[in-house]
Amino acid sequence: MKNNFYLKDLNSDAKYFLATFLITLSIGITIGLTYVYITTEMTPIGINDQFRGSEVLVNEIPEKFPKPLENMLLTTHNHLLSFSMITLLIGIIFYFNSIILGRFKLVLLIEPLISSIIMFGSLWLMKYFYASFVYIMVISAICTYLCWYIMILVSIYELLFKKN
Repeated sequence: MKNNFYLKDLNSDAKYFLATFLITLSIGITIGLTYVYITTEMTPIGINDQFRGSEVLVNEIPEKFPKPLENMLLTTHNHLLSFSMITLLIGIIFYFNSIILGRFKLVLLIEPLISSIIMFGSLWLMKYFYASFVYIMVISAICTYLCWYIMILVSIYELLFKKN
């Protein structure tokens, strides 16, 4: 991947606009992770409870009910569309960085898309087949968010601190 134009070459208005956009997007992503933490405690048991429902003892009401098929479809639809758009927007900006180049750049650009498919595919497998698929879901989620944050931080660094 060789290009002749980099983020550091933009005028200051464009740099501030893109940096502000990336900061705002990262706040939104972090709020999403906070929601996941509040609803699942970011534990395999919490994630399973969120989608498969809580374990119920005799004559007790479950703390969390299993998600119905319609909710699973809506969750998957919304997240795959939004995750691919988030990756596209971050990726377009990140593509023009001059700090990370070559194969590693390509991995960072493509990996969140692949991990999103794996993440939500394993959600279905966890819900309907075997609870241990939650571990694949967690690993793919970590990969997605890690790539996003790396691309955002590198892009912001180049936009705000790297000189021509």
